[in-house]
Amino acid sequence: MKKKILALMFLLAVSASLPQAGRAEVEWKVLQNIDLKARPLDVAPSADGQRLFILSPGEILIYSLPEGRITDRVTVDSSFDRIVPLSRTDVLTVSSSTKKNLQVVMLENIYKIDVSGLPYQGPKDAPVTIAVFDDYQ
Repeated sequence: MKKKILALMFLLAVSASLPQAGRAEVEWKVLQNIDLKARPLDVAPSADGQRLFILSPGEILIYSLPEGRITDRVTVDSSFDRIVPLSRTDVLTVSSSTKKNLQVVMLENIYKIDVSGLPYQGPKDAPVTIAVFDDYQ
């Protein structure tokens, strides 16, 4: 009996001398609060980390992290309930578990060029603008 008590006291003494794993606390703070005005179904970051693709019923909201705002919306089938970005920054997939359907979507940026006050040829409402910059040196 004395051996059991001594062994128990030894174990208690050893465990008291070991570093104790303390309970860690996590601090957090909200960096941005995005008001969507629609129910988010899924969210995925772009491969470059510059945008968030937010899937809501019938559309993908494109949120620019540097600008801090929704910059564009892409209309999709309202049955899509999941979004996954691919390794390219301009390609993602949307899928529907109810319709058993998957689409691969490629996004292309369209840049508007203001040509007011500049010489131009063609109609003012042309769908394409070709801007030529030249330097003779």
